[in-house]
Amino acid sequence: MSESSTGAAPEAARTDRLAFRAATSADVPALLDLVESAYRGDTSRAGWTTEADLLAGQRTDTEGVTAAVSHADGVVLLAELDGELLACCQLERRGARAYFGMFSVRPGRQGGGLGRAVLARAERYAAEEWGVAEMEMTVIEQRSELIAWYERRGFRRTGDYSPFPYGDERFGIPLRPDLRFEKLTKEITVG
Repeated sequence: MSESSTGAAPEAARTDRLAFRAATSADVPALLDLVESAYRGDTSRAGWTTEADLLAGQRTDTEGVTAAVSHADGVVLLAELDGELLACCQLERRGARAYFGMFSVRPGRQGGGLGRAVLARAERYAAEEWGVAEMEMTVIEQRSELIAWYERRGFRRTGDYSPFPYGDERFGIPLRPDLRFEKLTKEITVG
């Protein structure tokens, strides 16, 4: 049967063949391209994680990605298939918690289980490498579909909000005046 008749994910999105590794400074250009393609501009509209209706401009920059890759208490995990970068996430150790961010899946590969596989790998890394039992993240409050995806994966809304950095174009150009972030948390256990 064809992919369209079964609804199955494409062969290239099979998560059992993913290779994970920590990013290095040599990966920064590819990471920047992946993050931008997943969230901004017309390319991002091929996936469901786009922020193009909320924000224009860039999502991050070379300096921000470089800082994440080289952070002393952090790691950027890459998910590759046959050498092709398909997804990434940032983890940063913050005391007894791990911050989860820069989560990106190539738009044409979204919906096939890659995001779930990357999140599971991030949880294992945080628990096994750092011994933390909780992850936290922030999501733009207006991204209700994305927040619901995280809730289905065990994150809970905290009701703790922080303002969007209006006026700082490193994070994008807001297309509406009411953006803010909500903190989500998740207890993690790996065993």
